[in-house]
Amino acid sequence: MSHATTAGTAPARPGMGFFERFLTLWVALCIVAGIALGQLLPGVFRVVGEATVAQVNIPVAVLVWLMIVPMLLKIDLAALREVGRHWRGIAATVGVNWLVKPFSMALLAWIFIAHLFRPLLPPDQIASYTAGLILLAAAPCTAMVFVWSNLVDGEPHFTLSQVALNDTIMVIAFAPIVALLLGLSSITVPWDTLVLSVVLYIVVPVIVAQLWRAAVLRQGGPTALSRTLSRLAPLSLCALLATLVLLFALQGEQIVRQPLVILLLAVPILIQVYFNAGLAYWLNRRLGVEWCVAGPSALIGASNFFELAVATAIVLFGFQSGAALATVVGVLIEVPVMLSVVRIVRASRGWYERG
Repeated sequence: MSHATTAGTAPARPGMGFFERFLTLWVALCIVAGIALGQLLPGVFRVVGEATVAQVNIPVAVLVWLMIVPMLLKIDLAALREVGRHWRGIAATVGVNWLVKPFSMALLAWIFIAHLFRPLLPPDQIASYTAGLILLAAAPCTAMVFVWSNLVDGEPHFTLSQVALNDTIMVIAFAPIVALLLGLSSITVPWDTLVLSVVLYIVVPVIVAQLWRAAVLRQGGPTALSRTLSRLAPLSLCALLATLVLLFALQGEQIVRQPLVILLLAVPILIQVYFNAGLAYWLNRRLGVEWCVAGPSALIGASNFFELAVATAIVLFGFQSGAALATVVGVLIEVPVMLSVVRIVRASRGWYERG
C-alpha cells in the first residue's frame, strides 16, 4: 500500500508490503476457509447474509468501508492541479479507463461467458457472471496502483494526479456506465439500488476520507498521515479478506459443484488486463510520452477497483450470485497478473524509448 502526501510534494515511494505480496495466497486461503465454515455453520452465515436494510447488507457495508476509506485517505484531490503537466499521459489513461475498458470487458464477457463457455457454466448464472465482470471493469483501481507505479519507477506526480482525476470521474460516471452496459446485456438493474451503491461506496467514503485526511494533516502534517496510513493498511486488507470468507461461505456449495467456474471466469479478466495495459502503453508511445509516465499509465489502465466491484455486486445481486463470484475472481488474480504487467513494462523500456 502507499503513503500519500500533501499537494505539491512528491508522493512517498511505496513497495509491496508482506500482505500485498501474498494477496493471492490469502485469497486462496479465504476460499478454503469460507467454503469449510459455510459447510460447518450454514445457519450462522445465512443470518449474516440476511442482515439487510434497504437492500444493503450491514456487515458487508461495514467491511467495505473499512476496505475503501483507508485507500481513499491516500488520495490528495488537490493533485488535480497537476493534470495539465502530464496531459498526454492523462488523456491516454482516461480514454482507456473510461472509454475502452468497461466496453471491452462487456464484449469479452459476451464472447466467452455468454457463448464459448456457456455449456460449461450454470445456465441460471450466465447473466450474473456477465454483470460481475462488467462491474469489475467499470472503475479503475485507487490504491494498489501506487505500488505498481513504484515498481516501474513511475512519475509520482502523474500517478497521484491520475488517481485523483479517476476518483472524481468515478463519482459521476460509474453508475451510468454500469447501467448502460448491464442494459445492453439485457440485465435489469434498479436505478435506485445502483445509485445507493454509488452513494454508499464512492461518494460518502470520498467525503469522509478527505475530511479525515485534512484533519490529520492539520494536526501532524505528512508524517502523521504516513503513520495513520501504515496503521490502517492491515485493517483494510483484513476487512477485504473477511468479506471474502463471508462470500465464499455462502458460495461454497456452488463452487464445490462447479470448481471449473473460477478458471473460466479468469479468462476474460486476464485478456482485458493485458489488452488495456498494452493499449495504454502503445498510446503513450505514439503520443511521445516519457516512459516514467507511460509505465504507470499502462498499469492504471489495466487495474480494477475490485473492492468497489465486490461491494456493488453484493448489493445488486446478493452474496450467492454469480456476479459476486466473478468480482472475487478479479481479486484472486490481481497481484500475479499485475506483477506480470510490471515485468513486461520494465523489460520493454528499451523498445519504448527507441520510439
